[in-house]
Amino acid sequence: MPHSPRVAVIIPALNEEQSIGRVLDALPRELRADVIVVDNGSTDRTAEIAAAHGARVVYEARRGYGAACLAGIAALREPEIVAFLDADFSDDPGLITALVRPIREGGADFVIGSRMLGEREPGVLPLHSLFGNWLAGRILTHLYRQPSTDLGPFRAIRYATLRRLRMRDRGYGWTIEMQAKAARLRVPTVEIPVCYRRRIGQSKITGSLRASIKASFVILSTAFRLLWWRP
Repeated sequence: MPHSPRVAVIIPALNEEQSIGRVLDALPRELRADVIVVDNGSTDRTAEIAAAHGARVVYEARRGYGAACLAGIAALREPEIVAFLDADFSDDPGLITALVRPIREGGADFVIGSRMLGEREPGVLPLHSLFGNWLAGRILTHLYRQPSTDLGPFRAIRYATLRRLRMRDRGYGWTIEMQAKAARLRVPTVEIPVCYRRRIGQSKITGSLRASIKASFVILSTAFRLLWWRP
C-alpha cells in the first residue's frame, strides 16, 4: 500500500488467548498500522500474548464491547483511518486492506464488512442472529435511508468522521449507534463482502440465546432512540 495513510486497528478482547496471536499475525504487514488490543478484563493470558505479538495493549476493566472500543479510541494517536476487528479470528484480518481501500481512494468515509454479502461457514450465525441482523438492516434502510445488510463489527472509518459521531454506547448498541449516527450525518458509507468463519472459543453473544435476546433488545431500542439524535 504505497503512500498509505496512517491506520489504527482497535481489537476489543476478553479472554481470547487462543485466538489473539493468530489475529495479530494475520494482519497485513504492508498496512503499517498502529494495532491496539483492548483487554476488557481478561482472566487469561490475552494481554501478555497480544503484547508479545507487537500490539499496544490498553486496559478497560469496565465490561462491555462499546466500553472497550471507547478505550481504544481514547488511546489513538491521531490516525487517518480507524479499523475495528474482533479478537476471535471469525473475520479474516487480511481483508483490512480491502476494508480501508474505499476510504484511501476517496469513495467512502465509512466501510462496513458485511457477513451477509460474503461467504459464511454453515451454521456460523444462528437463526436468531440472522433475524436480528435482517431487522436492524430494514430499520437502517427504511428509517435512516441508509441501505444496510449487516451490523458486522469488522469496519473502518475515517478518524475525523468518527470524532463527529460522538460515540457513547458502552455495550451491545455500539455497532448500530455508529451506523445510525453516520446515516443521520449523511456520511458516505459502503458495504463490502467479507468471509465469516467459526470463532475460536466461546461467543459472548451468539453462543447464548439469552445474551442474543438481550443484545437484540438493546440494538433495536438504540436504533429507534437515535432517530431523534441531532449532531
